[in-house]
Amino acid sequence: MAVVTTPGTGTGARRLRRVAVPALFLIGGLSVPTVVTNVGAFEDRWFPLTTMVLCGIFVMFTLGLNIVVGYAGLLDLGYVAFFLFGAYTAGWLMSSFFFQIDPGIHIFDAAINPDSPGINLSFWIVVPIAAVVAAIAGVIIGAPTLRLKSDYLALVTLGFGEILPQAFRNGESIKGFNLSNGTKGIGPTNPLDMGWLSWTGVGKDAINVFDYKTRYYVIFALCVIFILISLRLRDGKLGRAWLAIREDELAASLMGVPLMRTKLWAYGVGAAAGGIGGAFYCVSLGGVQVDTFNFQFSVIVLCMVILGGMANVYGCILGAVILTWVNYTGMKEIGNSVNNTFGTEISVPKYQFLIFGIVLVLMMLFRRDGMLPAARQKHSREIDAQIEKIGTEGVA
Repeated sequence: MAVVTTPGTGTGARRLRRVAVPALFLIGGLSVPTVVTNVGAFEDRWFPLTTMVLCGIFVMFTLGLNIVVGYAGLLDLGYVAFFLFGAYTAGWLMSSFFFQIDPGIHIFDAAINPDSPGINLSFWIVVPIAAVVAAIAGVIIGAPTLRLKSDYLALVTLGFGEILPQAFRNGESIKGFNLSNGTKGIGPTNPLDMGWLSWTGVGKDAINVFDYKTRYYVIFALCVIFILISLRLRDGKLGRAWLAIREDELAASLMGVPLMRTKLWAYGVGAAAGGIGGAFYCVSLGGVQVDTFNFQFSVIVLCMVILGGMANVYGCILGAVILTWVNYTGMKEIGNSVNNTFGTEISVPKYQFLIFGIVLVLMMLFRRDGMLPAARQKHSREIDAQIEKIGTEGVA
């Protein structure tokens, strides 16, 4: 008689893993700027700090979408909307866009002109505001979709993701009020400041536009904070409710899980991460353009979650780093190396989506749970495989 077993590890091994993985991530993340700046010309080609900063931004986006898709199982194809709200919040509150406010409001900001009009707040004040604005938008977008599932939910969120950029594209004159400056965008924004560190004398008041190392540490710190939040939520009551809804929504409701409130929490928390990432992205570029917020962004972030491993925080980080590096640096440099080696003239970046498609197909065929699958999903797959094997042997 065959017995279905679940793979397990000892308590000591689990504790060691819980300590070792975060420690390796923290040490590796902190050492990135030092490593890439000590490799000479290799730094500018293969691992530029600009790409490392983008990796941090996309890690934040991926962690947020993992809450919605990985934890709660809600397929969201309009995640770009939360990126948009965070970026525009930073544009509104860290520039002279609202020039009608004169003299301007200045609170611990690093504006070049201290007498400039508009609302000029410190980046560290704008971050929680952007998170709250994006979270409210997430709740508003999520509320009408609560009764929908799978494909229908994906289509509705896709619709929101397409409608909102169009609204901001045409928001230059809403009954005479300029909300978004249309296709011209908002800029320049005030430089990224160091907040309380500048008051204590530890950090500089404003970060130089070419100081990518400091920018990297800022986004890395924001990612670490949200990783801790994400892990605590996963292991808490709310996280278990999300996982129950993902596995079986009907069974979860029968067990007393409040579906509406739990789903709205998933949308709100995931959107907050998108808002924070959007605010940092806006300040890093010195402005915001509506053309940045397209459907391609939502698809790429979703691919990062799937390839890394849904519901696994560290898998999502790995997927975000790999795909961001490949997208912004890897394709170009690999193509240049191939052409220099074989004397060809192949433009590898032109085949970006072809390569992405092939990778996705291979992953779905051979590693459906991603590069670092969540333990719960991995064990569930193994149990299903054992049950299927038992059934096959029984029929034989």
